[in-house]
Amino acid sequence: MRIVYFTHSLASCWNHGNAHFVRGVLSELIARGHDIRVFSPENAWSLANLLADHGPEALAPYNAAYPELGSACYPEDADLAEMVDGADLVIVHEWNAPRLVADLGRLRARGASFRLLFHDTHHRAVSEAQAMQAYDLSGYDGVLAFGAALAEVYRGWGWGGRVWTWHEAADTRRFRPLGGDGPRTGIVWIGNWGDDERTAEIERFLLAPVVHAGLSLDIYGVRYPPGAKAMLAAHGARYHGWLANAQAPTVFADHLATVHVPRRYYATILPGIPTIRVFEALACGIPLVSAPWDDAEHLFRPGTDYLIARDGAEMTRHLAAIRDDAGLRQSLIDHGLETIRARHTCAHRVDELLAIVAALSQAPSRRAA
Repeated sequence: MRIVYFTHSLASCWNHGNAHFVRGVLSELIARGHDIRVFSPENAWSLANLLADHGPEALAPYNAAYPELGSACYPEDADLAEMVDGADLVIVHEWNAPRLVADLGRLRARGASFRLLFHDTHHRAVSEAQAMQAYDLSGYDGVLAFGAALAEVYRGWGWGGRVWTWHEAADTRRFRPLGGDGPRTGIVWIGNWGDDERTAEIERFLLAPVVHAGLSLDIYGVRYPPGAKAMLAAHGARYHGWLANAQAPTVFADHLATVHVPRRYYATILPGIPTIRVFEALACGIPLVSAPWDDAEHLFRPGTDYLIARDGAEMTRHLAAIRDDAGLRQSLIDHGLETIRARHTCAHRVDELLAIVAALSQAPSRRAA
């Protein structure tokens, strides 16, 4: 099958977590013999920021980890019909320009033979609903939503049975347990600062508990303003800046545990949607402790695959217990790996995608109004 994917950027993961999942899925599809073409816009903000901060050498970890992947940049006036020529399936990520989204829909509506899916992996459907509803999806066959709560939003917009829950997952070809050269020490947190939407939570569930547990803390990520960096320094955290996602397994292997601090929208309005880092951390065999998060879809086994801390004091106790109890560490590692390998790999998601495409091919084309 020829599959065309329109992404924001495949090469850059700078503040672009969806690149992690798309890389893994496309790699799996290629391994199964599918013909994959990937397009991203010229001057994509993620790639532009990565190159401005770190130069072209920042792309080396991606290129080394994914030699089978590649993407082509297109200008605003690109010939979309030529780009999707011969495609059986076209997937368009929501971080694409509204004009491109609409133009691809018009191609499909005029009789193009490919199936066309919109891939939404963000909270903008609730945080910026007007902007998302302005996308013209009238020509699309369906929507891939990265959580059931988000899928329900689209059903409320009239998509009915043409929206599917398609969670992110771990690329277990790359994200797997690695043996470190020395003993594991301290806590690691890999996450971007964002727009101050979880500042209080980061201090309450990460910075202060690590100090109280007497552990070291290494932090990786981008978009940390001066005030945020000052807050990290005040708590003794070591801030390292951007980390190439392909290097995350090595960093996880050096640390005792990691912490999940969900963004506010995923802890409240869109419950049940974990970030890609939860899948990746468990796949790498590092114990994880999460701030309050409702696993509404029963993706994991809270308390078994990872620990839940209801407040900062409980987070401190959990981190100290992981430090002191080798049996607890091994139990969390084993159970987390078991769940990922059984349910949440990119291979599982490819199976789900192919089943959706098969169902679409058997049903009459009925695009949403």
